[in-house]
Amino acid sequence: MMRYIDADFYRGKRVFVTGHTGFKGGWLCRILLQVGAEVTGYSLAAPTAPNLFSLAGLEGAMVSVIGDIRDRGALDAAFRAAKPEIVLHLAAQPIVRESYRDPVYTYETNVIGTVNLLECIRGSASVRSVLNVTTDKVYQNNEWVWGYREDEPLDGFDPYSNSKSCSELVTHSYVKSFFADGDTVVSTARAGNVIGGGDFAKDRILPDCIRAVQEGREIIVRNPHSTRPYQHVLEPLFAYLMIAERQYQDRSFAGWYNVGPDECDCVTTGELTELFCRKWGDGARWISRAEADAPHEANFLKLDCSKLKGKFHWQPRWHIEEAVEKTVQWSQVWLSGGAVPEEMDRQIRAYQEG
Repeated sequence: MMRYIDADFYRGKRVFVTGHTGFKGGWLCRILLQVGAEVTGYSLAAPTAPNLFSLAGLEGAMVSVIGDIRDRGALDAAFRAAKPEIVLHLAAQPIVRESYRDPVYTYETNVIGTVNLLECIRGSASVRSVLNVTTDKVYQNNEWVWGYREDEPLDGFDPYSNSKSCSELVTHSYVKSFFADGDTVVSTARAGNVIGGGDFAKDRILPDCIRAVQEGREIIVRNPHSTRPYQHVLEPLFAYLMIAERQYQDRSFAGWYNVGPDECDCVTTGELTELFCRKWGDGARWISRAEADAPHEANFLKLDCSKLKGKFHWQPRWHIEEAVEKTVQWSQVWLSGGAVPEEMDRQIRAYQEG
């Protein structure tokens, strides 16, 4: 089984992670600490209570700077202190429905935040490899049945998706204007919907499922027929680390990459919820209940990941059933008062071993 990252490569490397207190950021920092990287995180305080950053035992194991990506001065101070070699940009306002409630904050965070970070990188002599994490929702979505490729038009519909399209375009401009010939190599990664233990966000289907079963009530699904490419959170995180490592060693690996599951893992929200109920057991059940005046969300979205597969010989490892099973296992460990960091490390090792 091919190992997607070389632990020896990351050992002792100075890595700067924005958004480290979020769901994906928490898992990413746990991986990086496991392979011996020197990690600095910059982010707002964890957005939920409970939150993965606290449960994962990351406080004290890394340098954690609480700050706003929109605050150029604070970001620059943290960046200069860290002197990073590798930058992984995950900080974002990531919720579609929240972007309708506060579009200005969403654009400021997702667009100007990206500009602020790229300016820090532009003024740094230490940075070699940069990855900006965006979303599969950057594409102009025609809701057709085939997957979007990286050369499709970028034009997300809602403020969240559109702001991430803008973040992509900003990154492309900086690459052409400032990083084309230097030592700093930059890529972006467009990942699909991720699931996994430790996601406590509102308006996401599996966190909503877990809250419902925790409270002993039936799960309410707003749109059971919408189709999304679901993958376990470790799938894109290891892809991000793989891209950052390979382009550090060879700039020909830089580019814009879709990171998504195989076609068989593009399922409807109803199918995902039914699978969750089956894995959870204990009488878990769901009902469909449409919301009046609900904001627009795409009904169908799929990625074509041929570019990543061809360039890096990458393949997803965990299909949807195993991804849901791992999410349930983590959640049941947490709800029973078990050791969350050990469960995370166990799942990380299991993923690496294939």
